[in-house]
Amino acid sequence: MKKWLSFVMSITLAVGLLAGCASTATPSAAPAESSTETTAPAATSSVDSITLYQNKVEIDEQLKAFAAEYSNTAGVTVNIETVGGGADFGGSLKAKFASGAAPDIFVIDGPSGYELWKDSIADLSDQAWVSDTDFGFKNPEGKVVGFPVAIEGYGMAYNKDILAKAGVDPATLTTIDGYKAAFEKIDSQKEDLGLDSVVSMAASTGTGMTWVTGLHNFNVYLAAGLPIGDTSIVDKMNNGEVDADRLAQYADYVALLFQYSNKDILLNGNYDAQAQAFAMGKTAFIHQGNWLDPTLVTLGATFDMAYAPHAPFSTPTDGVLAAPPSWYCVNSQSAGAEEAKKFLTAIATTEAGHKYMVEEAGMIPAFKSVQLKPTLPLSKSIMEWAAAGKTYDWHFGKMPDGFGMNTLGPIYEQLAAGNIDTKTFAEMVTSEINALK
Repeated sequence: MKKWLSFVMSITLAVGLLAGCASTATPSAAPAESSTETTAPAATSSVDSITLYQNKVEIDEQLKAFAAEYSNTAGVTVNIETVGGGADFGGSLKAKFASGAAPDIFVIDGPSGYELWKDSIADLSDQAWVSDTDFGFKNPEGKVVGFPVAIEGYGMAYNKDILAKAGVDPATLTTIDGYKAAFEKIDSQKEDLGLDSVVSMAASTGTGMTWVTGLHNFNVYLAAGLPIGDTSIVDKMNNGEVDADRLAQYADYVALLFQYSNKDILLNGNYDAQAQAFAMGKTAFIHQGNWLDPTLVTLGATFDMAYAPHAPFSTPTDGVLAAPPSWYCVNSQSAGAEEAKKFLTAIATTEAGHKYMVEEAGMIPAFKSVQLKPTLPLSKSIMEWAAAGKTYDWHFGKMPDGFGMNTLGPIYEQLAAGNIDTKTFAEMVTSEINALK
């Protein structure tokens, strides 16, 4: 946490987390100075264009705009291809490689992604930005191979105005009993508050929302309430074991979220439907992270909002889940690998890159030299939680490839549809985990 607080101070507002985690890099030199140039120094290139293949639909427009600006002066066109928001990014990336159209830059979300693509991932340890971040992804040999896209966090985002009108104090939302009381109180006033439901959440396999359930929500079981670096629950899982009591409490929490969700969005909705309901003031809460900020701006949401913890237990869980969500990797087999490295360096070390990350994409940057501060409300809330030292880790990237979305996701959907109860949900999750032995 001390390393994290040092990072926080360097951007003038704290954003805490993840010190000592195996996938982070230790700074070895002074932070790189930011340049006002958009591009790296000019050099003769063997390629005319490169492609970045990424999964964050909410920054697609902003990333394309930065890439276009970079392309105008770099002499190399940077194409951005985005697959996400419910689509199967992992499957589409496999198809790209299989078809011979592998991108020059692509995304991994943690150790499982690295293991899948390690033969095509370049060593980035000599890049200028490595000394400017504590969050580069390291491979088992200690080489930095991943460029941190951002720092992101999530909990239960809430509309401050609605909670105030309903008489709900967000400070009570640290236990499952606190959530039960709050949800019941808000639900009883739905008509007066103009709500369709208390919670906006999506769990459909058909619309690809198993990343919300099988990854981000399941991470609540894996990490909520545990100190940064405590991998005990995910380690047990990967050994085919569960913490039965913790899983039973967690199952009750999932059922509570589903009970108070808009059923149409829950069972049929996609990312856009989930976001629109919250932006229109039709729900008090939404299960999404601070990556939602640009989408809410686009949708015209002007109300104040912040995060409460995911709190599935009877004992208090007082923090949000925050970490780098993913890393850009350079394709070591690509003829455009050197140009790909230059593009990533431009994001991390130039004034235009910093502006893109913070002001345009609304992200919390992972680089110490960035002096700009996020102004959008959900990112500000994550930073406030981090400044208080109240963050928990992201462990879903340590699960086997496809386990969260493809194996666990359909089980959540069955619970959401009412086809199973919480006991059966826990039994089915346990059975799938046991099969990992």
